[in-house]
Amino acid sequence: MALWLVRAGKRGEQEEFALNNGVAVIGWDDLPDLSQVQTREKLYKLLEGTYPEVKRKTLLNWLSQIWPFVREMQQGDLVALPSKRRPVVYLGRVKGPYVYNPNNPEGAKHTRPVEWFKEIPRDKIDRDILYSMGAFMTVCRIRRNNAEERVVRIIEGKSPEKIEEKEEEGYPTDLEEYALDLIRQHIARKFKGHRLAYLVEAILQAEGYFTYRSPEGPDGGVDILAGRGPLGFDEPRLAVQVKSGDAPVGGPELNQLRGAMGKLNARVGLFVSWGGFKGAAEKEKAQSFFEIRLWDANDLIQALLANYERLPDDIQAEIPLKRIWILLPGEEEG
Repeated sequence: MALWLVRAGKRGEQEEFALNNGVAVIGWDDLPDLSQVQTREKLYKLLEGTYPEVKRKTLLNWLSQIWPFVREMQQGDLVALPSKRRPVVYLGRVKGPYVYNPNNPEGAKHTRPVEWFKEIPRDKIDRDILYSMGAFMTVCRIRRNNAEERVVRIIEGKSPEKIEEKEEEGYPTDLEEYALDLIRQHIARKFKGHRLAYLVEAILQAEGYFTYRSPEGPDGGVDILAGRGPLGFDEPRLAVQVKSGDAPVGGPELNQLRGAMGKLNARVGLFVSWGGFKGAAEKEKAQSFFEIRLWDANDLIQALLANYERLPDDIQAEIPLKRIWILLPGEEEG
């Protein structure tokens, strides 16, 4: 049984479509139905004719991704889809052969039927496997350090066996994504429970808010109160709820925050959920845009990075970061 990385667009444009329709998808919409293409040579010729302006090196790179998706994946193989919208990796099993559907939306015409059955928080996945999942590829097989067997153990609720790490296979890796994974895992270890509210408070203070944080224990739906001005009396005045668990939250938790906002005369709210939000809560992002903002782990980390230099010394000591510059691979490299 193989483990395949299959993305759903550079920014996750087709992620929702793939999950809702039980498919894995790739791009290359200019290519026709590939079900009758029997050899790699014929696929390369088709790529060459469809994209005459593209360099040979890039065409070979594309060939190395499209061919496995069309011909090498087997029923029962595992598929990993790293989400661009939530800090999770979706896992599924291949249910059948390649299918071309020209009526699908852009970026989703070449498909594989997949049963999506599990989502795993990224901070629960070992670093070396996350490194492989950060490859600058739409499709690739993940083999490093017995990845298939270790992911199966995660699915079964067991701890993946620790083994001696080997060199990666050579795929260029999205180092920014990998760095964010390391930060996410570090925060998950260091700021459990009520300490995550302490981190959120420090970020709000760095953004210029005067804050009050509830003591640990029952909080009535609000962990932090924040307002502008020297004493926090000025608008906007925030009621903030912080959930540090892995489980996504939904409508009832948001309604609890709304109720607390009314009692506390706070016009706006901020809900920070490390485990993200369920579908109903996700849909409220637009409807509640001027009332409640929703932060998952990714949003919290972006706020942390934006305010890092203004955070207290003790926070910087617990989350030691250094800004670096790297050269991104060009399209012909990945």
